[in-house]
Amino acid sequence: MDLLQLRYFQTVARFEHISRAAEELGVAQPSVSRTIARLEAELGSPLFERHGRGIRLNAYGAMFLRHVDRSLSGLDDGIKAVRAAGELGLGRVGIACETLLTITTVLGSFRAAHPRADVRLFQSNAEEMQRQLRVGEVDFCVASQPLTGSDLESAELTREEVLLAVPRGHRFDGRESVTVREMADEPFVTTRKGHWQRTLLDRLFAAEGLSPTLSCEGDEPGASQVLISAGLGIGLIPAMSRQAGTETRVPVTWVHVDAPACSRVLTLVWRRDAYLSEAALKFREFLGSRPFMTHRLPRP
Repeated sequence: MDLLQLRYFQTVARFEHISRAAEELGVAQPSVSRTIARLEAELGSPLFERHGRGIRLNAYGAMFLRHVDRSLSGLDDGIKAVRAAGELGLGRVGIACETLLTITTVLGSFRAAHPRADVRLFQSNAEEMQRQLRVGEVDFCVASQPLTGSDLESAELTREEVLLAVPRGHRFDGRESVTVREMADEPFVTTRKGHWQRTLLDRLFAAEGLSPTLSCEGDEPGASQVLISAGLGIGLIPAMSRQAGTETRVPVTWVHVDAPACSRVLTLVWRRDAYLSEAALKFREFLGSRPFMTHRLPRP
Protein backbone atom coordinates (compact mmCIF):
# COMPACT_ATOMS: atom_id res chain seq x y z
CA MET A 1 0.00 0.00 0.00
CA ASP A 2 1.46 3.36 -0.98
CA LEU A 3 0.65 7.04 -0.52
CA LEU A 4 -0.70 7.39 -4.06
CA GLN A 5 -3.34 4.72 -3.40
CA LEU A 6 -4.47 6.52 -0.26
CA ARG A 7 -4.66 9.91 -2.02
CA TYR A 8 -6.68 8.38 -4.86
CA PHE A 9 -8.99 6.60 -2.43
CA GLN A 10 -9.57 9.78 -0.39
CA THR A 11 -10.48 11.76 -3.51
CA VAL A 12 -12.79 9.06 -4.89
CA ALA A 13 -14.46 8.79 -1.48
CA ARG A 14 -14.99 12.56 -1.44
CA PHE A 15 -16.70 12.68 -4.84
CA GLU A 16 -18.10 9.13 -4.93
CA HIS A 17 -17.52 9.38 -8.66
CA ILE A 18 -14.51 8.00 -10.55
CA SER A 19 -14.57 10.54 -13.40
CA ARG A 20 -14.82 13.56 -11.11
CA ALA A 21 -12.07 12.20 -8.89
CA ALA A 22 -9.83 11.63 -11.92
CA GLU A 23 -10.47 15.19 -13.09
CA GLU A 24 -9.63 16.54 -9.63
CA LEU A 25 -6.42 14.47 -9.51
CA GLY A 26 -5.47 15.37 -13.07
CA VAL A 27 -5.08 11.74 -14.18
CA ALA A 28 -6.87 9.36 -16.52
CA GLN A 29 -9.98 7.60 -15.24
CA PRO A 30 -8.64 4.05 -15.88
CA SER A 31 -5.61 4.84 -13.70
CA VAL A 32 -7.89 5.76 -10.80
CA SER A 33 -10.05 2.67 -11.29
CA ARG A 34 -7.02 0.36 -11.35
CA THR A 35 -5.53 2.00 -8.26
CA ILE A 36 -8.76 1.56 -6.27
CA ALA A 37 -9.05 -2.06 -7.45
CA ARG A 38 -5.47 -2.79 -6.27
CA LEU A 39 -6.17 -1.17 -2.92
CA GLU A 40 -9.33 -3.25 -2.42
CA ALA A 41 -7.44 -6.41 -3.39
CA GLU A 42 -4.70 -5.60 -0.91
CA LEU A 43 -7.22 -4.95 1.88
CA GLY A 44 -9.23 -8.04 0.95
CA SER A 45 -12.51 -6.15 0.98
CA PRO A 46 -14.47 -3.88 -1.36
CA LEU A 47 -14.62 -0.26 -0.23
CA PHE A 48 -17.40 0.92 -2.53
CA GLU A 49 -20.78 -0.32 -3.68
CA ARG A 50 -21.14 -0.23 -7.45
CA HIS A 51 -24.52 0.68 -8.95
CA GLY A 52 -24.20 0.89 -12.71
CA ARG A 53 -21.81 3.77 -13.35
CA GLY A 54 -22.21 5.15 -9.85
CA ILE A 55 -20.36 4.25 -6.66
CA ARG A 56 -20.94 4.83 -2.95
CA LEU A 57 -18.77 4.19 0.08
CA ASN A 58 -19.77 1.03 1.93
CA ALA A 59 -19.33 0.44 5.67
CA TYR A 60 -15.74 -0.79 5.19
CA GLY A 61 -14.92 2.22 3.02
CA ALA A 62 -16.33 4.69 5.54
CA MET A 63 -14.33 3.06 8.33
CA PHE A 64 -11.13 3.07 6.26
CA LEU A 65 -11.69 6.69 5.19
CA ARG A 66 -11.65 7.89 8.81
CA HIS A 67 -8.19 6.38 9.30
CA VAL A 68 -6.92 7.60 5.91
CA ASP A 69 -8.10 11.15 6.62
CA ARG A 70 -6.36 11.13 9.98
CA SER A 71 -3.12 9.72 8.57
CA LEU A 72 -2.93 12.00 5.53
CA SER A 73 -3.84 15.00 7.62
CA GLY A 74 -0.94 14.26 9.97
CA LEU A 75 1.39 13.86 7.01
CA ASP A 76 0.21 17.14 5.51
CA ASP A 77 0.74 18.86 8.86
CA GLY A 78 4.34 17.61 8.83
CA ILE A 79 4.87 18.95 5.32
CA LYS A 80 3.45 22.33 6.36
CA ALA A 81 5.70 22.46 9.42
CA VAL A 82 8.85 21.76 7.39
CA ARG A 83 7.94 24.29 4.71
CA ALA A 84 7.04 26.93 7.29
CA ALA A 85 10.38 26.41 9.04
CA GLY A 86 12.21 27.16 5.81
CA GLU A 87 10.18 30.22 4.83
CA LEU A 88 10.88 33.84 5.69
CA GLY A 89 7.18 34.61 6.04
CA LEU A 90 4.72 33.56 8.72
CA GLY A 91 3.35 30.68 6.69
CA ARG A 92 -0.20 30.13 5.52
CA VAL A 93 -3.53 30.33 7.33
CA GLY A 94 -6.65 28.86 5.74
CA ILE A 95 -10.05 30.14 6.84
CA ALA A 96 -13.53 28.98 5.83
CA CYS A 97 -16.71 30.93 6.46
CA GLU A 98 -20.31 30.72 5.29
CA THR A 99 -20.63 34.37 4.27
CA LEU A 100 -17.58 36.32 3.09
CA LEU A 101 -18.97 39.60 4.45
CA THR A 102 -18.64 38.11 7.93
CA ILE A 103 -14.86 38.04 7.86
CA THR A 104 -13.90 40.74 5.34
CA THR A 105 -13.25 43.65 7.72
CA VAL A 106 -11.43 41.57 10.33
CA LEU A 107 -9.33 39.85 7.69
CA GLY A 108 -8.35 43.19 6.17
CA SER A 109 -7.17 44.40 9.58
CA PHE A 110 -5.24 41.18 10.13
CA ARG A 111 -3.48 41.47 6.76
CA ALA A 112 -2.54 45.07 7.54
CA ALA A 113 -1.10 43.99 10.90
CA HIS A 114 0.68 40.90 9.50
CA PRO A 115 1.55 41.51 5.83
CA ARG A 116 3.88 38.48 5.71
CA ALA A 117 1.01 36.07 6.42
CA ASP A 118 -0.28 34.07 3.44
CA VAL A 119 -4.08 34.05 3.85
CA ARG A 120 -6.46 31.74 1.98
CA LEU A 121 -10.22 32.27 2.32
CA PHE A 122 -12.93 29.77 1.40
CA GLN A 123 -16.72 30.11 1.30
CA SER A 124 -18.24 26.86 2.59
CA ASN A 125 -21.39 25.51 4.18
CA ALA A 126 -21.31 23.61 7.48
CA GLU A 127 -20.89 20.16 5.90
CA GLU A 128 -17.99 21.32 3.75
CA MET A 129 -16.37 23.00 6.76
CA GLN A 130 -16.40 19.70 8.66
CA ARG A 131 -14.59 18.03 5.76
CA GLN A 132 -12.08 20.87 5.32
CA LEU A 133 -11.11 20.75 8.99
CA ARG A 134 -10.88 16.96 8.96
CA VAL A 135 -8.50 16.79 6.01
CA GLY A 136 -6.50 19.89 6.98
CA GLU A 137 -7.62 22.01 4.05
CA VAL A 138 -8.29 24.92 6.42
CA ASP A 139 -7.00 25.86 9.86
CA PHE A 140 -10.12 27.66 11.08
CA CYS A 141 -13.80 27.93 10.36
CA VAL A 142 -15.87 30.99 11.24
CA ALA A 143 -19.15 29.15 11.65
CA SER A 144 -22.71 30.37 12.11
CA GLN A 145 -23.97 26.96 13.26
CA PRO A 146 -22.44 24.23 15.44
CA LEU A 147 -19.71 22.02 13.99
CA THR A 148 -19.48 18.70 15.78
CA GLY A 149 -16.51 16.47 16.49
CA SER A 150 -14.65 15.28 19.57
CA ASP A 151 -11.41 16.63 18.06
CA LEU A 152 -12.72 20.16 17.52
CA GLU A 153 -12.19 23.22 19.70
CA SER A 154 -14.29 26.37 19.43
CA ALA A 155 -14.53 29.88 20.83
CA GLU A 156 -17.52 32.19 20.57
CA LEU A 157 -16.76 35.37 18.66
CA THR A 158 -20.04 37.26 18.83
CA ARG A 159 -23.83 37.10 18.80
CA GLU A 160 -26.00 39.27 16.60
CA GLU A 161 -29.67 39.74 15.86
CA VAL A 162 -31.05 38.43 12.58
CA LEU A 163 -33.54 40.82 10.96
CA LEU A 164 -36.25 40.44 8.36
CA ALA A 165 -35.50 42.34 5.15
CA VAL A 166 -38.49 43.30 2.98
CA PRO A 167 -38.80 45.32 -0.26
CA ARG A 168 -39.69 48.99 0.02
CA GLY A 169 -43.47 49.38 -0.04
CA HIS A 170 -44.10 45.87 1.29
CA ARG A 171 -46.99 45.43 3.72
CA PHE A 172 -44.43 45.00 6.53
CA ASP A 173 -42.68 48.25 5.58
CA GLY A 174 -42.92 50.54 8.60
CA ARG A 175 -43.60 47.75 11.09
CA GLU A 176 -41.36 47.50 14.15
CA SER A 177 -41.67 43.71 14.36
CA VAL A 178 -43.59 40.77 12.89
CA THR A 179 -44.31 37.24 14.11
CA VAL A 180 -43.55 34.01 12.27
CA ARG A 181 -47.26 33.37 11.73
CA GLU A 182 -47.62 36.76 10.05
CA MET A 183 -44.86 35.73 7.65
CA ALA A 184 -46.39 32.33 6.90
CA ASP A 185 -47.84 33.21 3.48
CA GLU A 186 -44.90 35.31 2.31
CA PRO A 187 -42.39 33.95 -0.25
CA PHE A 188 -38.84 33.76 1.14
CA VAL A 189 -35.50 34.38 -0.52
CA THR A 190 -33.06 32.10 1.27
CA THR A 191 -30.13 29.74 0.89
CA ARG A 192 -30.07 26.00 0.26
CA LYS A 193 -30.12 23.53 3.12
CA GLY A 194 -26.78 23.43 4.90
CA HIS A 195 -26.40 27.21 5.15
CA TRP A 196 -27.19 28.89 8.45
CA GLN A 197 -29.92 31.21 7.07
CA ARG A 198 -31.93 28.21 5.85
CA THR A 199 -31.37 26.33 9.11
CA LEU A 200 -32.63 29.32 11.11
CA LEU A 201 -35.65 29.85 8.83
CA ASP A 202 -36.68 26.20 9.05
CA ARG A 203 -36.25 26.19 12.83
CA LEU A 204 -38.35 29.33 13.38
CA PHE A 205 -41.20 27.97 11.25
CA ALA A 206 -40.99 24.44 12.71
CA ALA A 207 -41.42 25.93 16.21
CA GLU A 208 -44.83 27.20 15.04
CA GLY A 209 -45.74 23.96 13.27
CA LEU A 210 -45.32 25.64 9.88
CA SER A 211 -43.16 25.36 6.78
CA PRO A 212 -41.86 28.43 4.91
CA THR A 213 -42.84 29.22 1.33
CA LEU A 214 -39.70 29.59 -0.78
CA SER A 215 -39.36 31.77 -3.86
CA CYS A 216 -35.60 31.44 -4.28
CA GLU A 217 -32.90 29.10 -2.95
CA GLY A 218 -29.24 29.79 -3.65
CA ASP A 219 -25.67 29.22 -2.54
CA GLU A 220 -24.67 32.90 -2.34
CA PRO A 221 -26.04 34.48 0.85
CA GLY A 222 -24.71 37.89 -0.19
CA ALA A 223 -27.14 37.96 -3.14
CA SER A 224 -30.23 37.64 -0.94
CA GLN A 225 -30.56 41.36 -0.23
CA VAL A 226 -30.43 42.21 -3.94
CA LEU A 227 -33.16 39.67 -4.73
CA ILE A 228 -35.30 40.96 -1.86
CA SER A 229 -34.97 44.57 -3.00
CA ALA A 230 -36.11 43.47 -6.47
CA GLY A 231 -39.37 42.24 -4.96
CA LEU A 232 -38.76 38.48 -5.26
CA GLY A 233 -39.59 37.85 -1.61
CA ILE A 234 -38.57 38.59 1.95
CA GLY A 235 -35.63 37.09 3.85
CA LEU A 236 -33.63 36.74 7.04
CA ILE A 237 -30.48 38.86 6.97
CA PRO A 238 -27.90 39.31 9.76
CA ALA A 239 -27.84 42.73 11.39
CA MET A 240 -24.26 43.23 10.21
CA SER A 241 -25.61 43.87 6.68
CA ARG A 242 -27.58 46.86 7.96
CA GLN A 243 -24.67 48.11 10.04
CA ALA A 244 -22.35 47.77 7.05
CA GLY A 245 -24.48 50.27 5.18
CA THR A 246 -25.59 47.91 2.43
CA GLU A 247 -29.12 49.36 2.56
CA THR A 248 -27.80 52.51 0.89
CA ARG A 249 -26.73 50.47 -2.14
CA VAL A 250 -29.48 47.83 -2.03
CA PRO A 251 -32.62 49.46 -0.60
CA VAL A 252 -34.71 47.27 1.70
CA THR A 253 -36.67 47.85 4.90
CA TRP A 254 -35.56 46.16 8.13
CA VAL A 255 -38.01 44.62 10.58
CA HIS A 256 -37.40 42.80 13.87
CA VAL A 257 -38.67 39.20 14.11
CA ASP A 258 -40.76 38.54 17.19
CA ALA A 259 -39.48 35.01 17.86
CA PRO A 260 -37.09 33.47 20.41
CA ALA A 261 -33.44 33.21 19.39
CA CYS A 262 -33.77 34.87 16.00
CA SER A 263 -30.05 35.46 16.09
CA ARG A 264 -26.73 34.19 14.83
CA VAL A 265 -23.85 32.97 17.00
CA LEU A 266 -20.45 33.15 15.32
CA THR A 267 -17.77 30.76 16.56
CA LEU A 268 -14.17 30.15 15.60
CA VAL A 269 -13.57 26.40 15.20
CA TRP A 270 -10.29 24.52 14.76
CA ARG A 271 -8.96 20.98 15.07
CA ARG A 272 -7.35 20.38 18.45
CA ASP A 273 -4.48 18.20 17.21
CA ALA A 274 -3.74 20.02 13.95
CA TYR A 275 -0.47 21.76 13.19
CA LEU A 276 -0.90 25.56 13.16
CA SER A 277 1.58 27.75 11.31
CA GLU A 278 2.81 30.97 12.88
CA ALA A 279 0.32 32.82 10.65
CA ALA A 280 -2.53 30.66 11.99
CA LEU A 281 -1.46 31.22 15.58
CA LYS A 282 -1.24 34.97 14.96
CA PHE A 283 -4.71 34.95 13.43
CA ARG A 284 -6.26 33.18 16.42
CA GLU A 285 -4.45 35.54 18.78
CA PHE A 286 -5.61 38.51 16.69
CA LEU A 287 -9.28 37.50 16.94
CA GLY A 288 -8.97 36.95 20.67
CA SER A 289 -7.44 40.38 21.29
CA ARG A 290 -10.27 42.51 19.89
CA PRO A 291 -14.06 42.59 19.57
CA PHE A 292 -14.96 40.65 16.46
CA MET A 293 -17.92 42.86 15.58
CA THR A 294 -20.71 44.76 17.24
CA HIS A 295 -23.89 44.35 15.27
CA ARG A 296 -26.57 44.04 17.91
CA LEU A 297 -29.24 46.57 17.10
CA PRO A 298 -31.43 48.13 19.78
CA ARG A 299 -35.12 48.20 19.04
CA PRO A 300 -36.30 51.74 18.23
